[in-house]
Amino acid sequence: MKKLKLLVACLALAQANLSYAEDLLTVYQQALEADPQLKTAEIKVEIGAAQKGQTLGQMLPQINAIGNWSANNQRGVPTSTCKDAICTSNYHGTRYTVSLSQTLLDFGKFWNWRRAQEVENQYVSENIEAQHTLMFNVVEKYFDVLDAEDQLTLVQAEKETTIRQLEQVRKQYAKQLVLITDLYEVEARLDQLKADEIDAETKLVTARESLKELTNTTPVALNKLRNEIDYKELEGALDDWIEVAKSENPTLAAQLSAIAAAGNDVAAQKSKYMPVVDLQLNYYSTNTGFNSVNLGRNVETQVAAINVNVPLFTGGTTTNQMYEARHKLTISKYENETKIRALIKETSDAFLSSNANVRRISATRKALKSAIKSREAMESGFKYGVQTIFDVLHAQQGEFQARRDLSQAKYSYIKNKMRFLRAIGLISEENIVEVNSWLQAMPKQPEKNPHKQAAGNSG
Repeated sequence: MKKLKLLVACLALAQANLSYAEDLLTVYQQALEADPQLKTAEIKVEIGAAQKGQTLGQMLPQINAIGNWSANNQRGVPTSTCKDAICTSNYHGTRYTVSLSQTLLDFGKFWNWRRAQEVENQYVSENIEAQHTLMFNVVEKYFDVLDAEDQLTLVQAEKETTIRQLEQVRKQYAKQLVLITDLYEVEARLDQLKADEIDAETKLVTARESLKELTNTTPVALNKLRNEIDYKELEGALDDWIEVAKSENPTLAAQLSAIAAAGNDVAAQKSKYMPVVDLQLNYYSTNTGFNSVNLGRNVETQVAAINVNVPLFTGGTTTNQMYEARHKLTISKYENETKIRALIKETSDAFLSSNANVRRISATRKALKSAIKSREAMESGFKYGVQTIFDVLHAQQGEFQARRDLSQAKYSYIKNKMRFLRAIGLISEENIVEVNSWLQAMPKQPEKNPHKQAAGNSG
């Protein structure tokens, strides 16, 4: 964690005079400092350690010291030999007590201590899960913003291209070279693109707010994804990765600790039927006796005792507490089974989706090249009157759709890969650094030619 913070600081200083854009490491550092869920998980670890210390302390010697000073006025009943002045006396009393108690046999305290150990382990695993969740959320929300930005850019590029086409068609219509239906076709497409632009702008604002919720900082500009990335499929067999997930996933580890803690709680409740044995050592020093009677001298007393407490009947309280603990243990086991099934599904889905994204990227790149050729051919055919404007718009729409599909496939690959690493419990800050290396040092600048700009996003 400290090494990553140092790396982030160095990168920030190195790029301070180059760009105001934020990379993934910068956003991750902001999230580390601002995420309340991570801070809560860290505090719960401290709580677990404190609870374990409490239960251990109950098994260690308990030493108490009591000091008492009193002013006493003693008055006796007057008799023939004792007048009021003689029967009344004033004196100061002192009492000092030091006691030591040591548990010799108490299974309940032992099992409570074991339960606290498992609860601490549970909190540690939950803290690791919170760290893994934060890493994944940073990547997901970061690339959600980039995806939304790309979608808006592509819609705007298609809109600008359609505006120029509309101007061209209007000139041709004025010369009676095209039909009115062609003009309506372009206008309808332009209106649709304007509506799509509004929708894309809304999604971008939503994505930025989602990232801001994570970092408590408004993102100004985010570094873009480079084009020359080699997208590789995940290696290994899915069944092997599922076994890795079962052994390494911190959520599952936390649930197993919860089961162990619930089992120890059952044992603790059962132990309430067992006798409790304590060793007790006491030292008394006092000059007053029963009812603070003046003894006239200090009396010291030392006591060594073994106390045995045998529970006989508690009105059914102990039995029902044991039943409650058993039911909670059963619930924990059912919850564990639910989480195992969810983990298998998550691991499988992330693994298969990530590899599918690699193939989709390759296929979409080919589709984009074909769509570009088709659009160019349609534009050339329209120029010579062979094709209609509807054919041009359809080809143009197919090209931009291919660009959008390619952009989304890239981002989906990254998010699914990180989702897979999180599921198997192996996501780390090194993965954040690796993904960050896939970003450009500076954000892309918009090109004047929309087709040229969009082609840059298709690499």
